Amino acid sequence: MVDNRTWADKIRALKEQKNAVILAHYYTRPEVQQVADFVGDSLALSQQAADTDADIILFAGVHFMAETAKVLSPDKKVLIPDPEAGCSLADSCDAEAFRRFLEAHPDHIVVTYVNTSVEVKAMTDICCTSSNAVKVIRSLPADRKIIFAPDRNLGDYIKRVTGRNDIVLWDGACHVHENFSLEKLLALKKEHPGAKVLAHPECKKPVLMAADFVGSTAAIIDFVGTDGGREYLIATESGILFELREKYPDVNFIPVPPIDSTCGCNDCQYMKLVTLEKICRALETETPEVVIDEEIRRRAERSIRNMLALK
Repeated sequence: MVDNRTWADKIRALKEQKNAVILAHYYTRPEVQQVADFVGDSLALSQQAADTDADIILFAGVHFMAETAKVLSPDKKVLIPDPEAGCSLADSCDAEAFRRFLEAHPDHIVVTYVNTSVEVKAMTDICCTSSNAVKVIRSLPADRKIIFAPDRNLGDYIKRVTGRNDIVLWDGACHVHENFSLEKLLALKKEHPGAKVLAHPECKKPVLMAADFVGSTAAIIDFVGTDGGREYLIATESGILFELREKYPDVNFIPVPPIDSTCGCNDCQYMKLVTLEKICRALETETPEVVIDEEIRRRAERSIRNMLALK
């Protein structure tokens, strides 16, 4: 049986041989993050890859992330180690169903979260991330109605923060962030009275209302660095714990349990499909490759560029 160190050595050799760059999301396995050139949130990773002179981008993450990398780097070969690594949130917004939804709500500005398929992005006026969603909504004309998709929890959070009650929400959600237990979170707060609760805005409203800070994955990591606390309860996918503990080894991080405790933690089953062996095989064979229709790619890129143009 090949161990992780051997796979990692093979991957590093293949990277150099093929002029490849490896991107890994914070939610992937620790050993996957360790072999990556860049670790971060999905859109920031795609932007970093576009700025490199790599011939190949391997995205250790889920499918919509690799699609986004291809949208922003059409001249590079983009690989995804496991094409079955989907996303419950992106999958909750089927492109054809979304098209019909837009037809039923004409004259709305369409804002979609980056956690969507390239086909949905192609029907979008402007994309957003969990970091800039509030900024994007506030940039839009006050007299225009808005459609926000696909995450109902993030959309509800945006409505509360911005006061834009004219936002029509698509009914989608992330299977990880939907599953945090408020009851177990409150019990943990009693056990750790000095700990602050840090939550991702994809969580349900009761969890967010109990949080001391709400922000994206990257924002949560940055918050710990500036806050100076010694203990935190973390309500987002458990993969973030590796980066948090690497950056802040003297701080105690406690994952908030899910409602269903059979697995013991909140893991994204899709992110965890990416392994070192699959990364190695993808680099060896240069497959599976992400291929996107050029017309759809250009329309999707427009929605992303509209977001990036915001100052």
